[in-house]
Amino acid sequence: MPAKVYTDKDADLGFFKKKKVAILGYGSQGHAHALNLKDSGCNVIIGLYPGSKSRKVAKQHGFKVYDTAEAVRRADVILVGLPDMKQASVYKNDILPNLSKGKTLIFSHGLAVHFRLIRPHRDIDVIMVAPKGPGHMVRRLYVEGKGMPALVAVFQDRSGTAKKAALAWAKGIGSTRAGVLQTTFKEETETDLFGEQAVLCGGASALVQAGFETLVEAGYQPEMAYFECLHELKLICDLMYESGIAGMRFSISETAKYGDITRGPRVVNKATKREMKKILTEIQTGKFTRQWVAEYKGGLKKYNRLLKKGAAHRIEKTGLYLRGMMPWMSKKNLKGVQADY
Repeated sequence: MPAKVYTDKDADLGFFKKKKVAILGYGSQGHAHALNLKDSGCNVIIGLYPGSKSRKVAKQHGFKVYDTAEAVRRADVILVGLPDMKQASVYKNDILPNLSKGKTLIFSHGLAVHFRLIRPHRDIDVIMVAPKGPGHMVRRLYVEGKGMPALVAVFQDRSGTAKKAALAWAKGIGSTRAGVLQTTFKEETETDLFGEQAVLCGGASALVQAGFETLVEAGYQPEMAYFECLHELKLICDLMYESGIAGMRFSISETAKYGDITRGPRVVNKATKREMKKILTEIQTGKFTRQWVAEYKGGLKKYNRLLKKGAAHRIEKTGLYLRGMMPWMSKKNLKGVQADY
């Protein structure tokens, strides 16, 4: 049975009519939620740490900006729009001391709550509203009169109206224009981590690099390897995004289709799927989160070493050169860029 899809008619923005909303963090998701909610008529303030570079930007966008603790104290509904590994310490030091009965905490990803890095105050509602796209797209679609699909979840419902709050928030950011699905903190967290690690980021990056290396090691020009293993990947992903895998296959040549259906399973095979299942188990048991927390607290040594190694891969130099030949392409050669909070 298909999941129920919530739309504009299922949500009431009037739920926030007499409430003050605080957005903690003004990065990718934070700025989009804040601007969309403000344009939807909500009373929005921003909470940032004292030295945040985002203070100036938020003020330019017309928001009153407070230190994180003060924003929590003033607000009825608070979005924790901070990086996963920052959330626990900010919750302990700035959020928890300023919570009171009846307030609502909102998360856009469930990791910190699901894996108990944060143990929410028992007298508050805890919900999730997770748009299925980056913040700049959440904002752009809203401005265009459209919306980014989103997930909502209720972790703790002390008021009896937590789901109404989640749907109202989803409407405020424009997501009910497209459609909203209900999930749980557990399901959202575990599927999100798995997708990132095994398919979207980890799997795709490793596959592209391995394909590039295979062609270059066989004597082919790196430029040819780049085009075939990275550049054209966007074309295929766009087709799958628009029409599914079957739709993508409809749009490619018979030769490409035959190679796809006969050779693809040799690359991603039973052994690959066994490894995927191991990755999923590590996520479900909390092993991945424990390792990530330890790595973060240990100074990110392995993390930075592996990122540096990836950035030094030959495919990056080749890509930088070739993208310079494409005047129609927006140049985004970003190094170490991270959203401020």
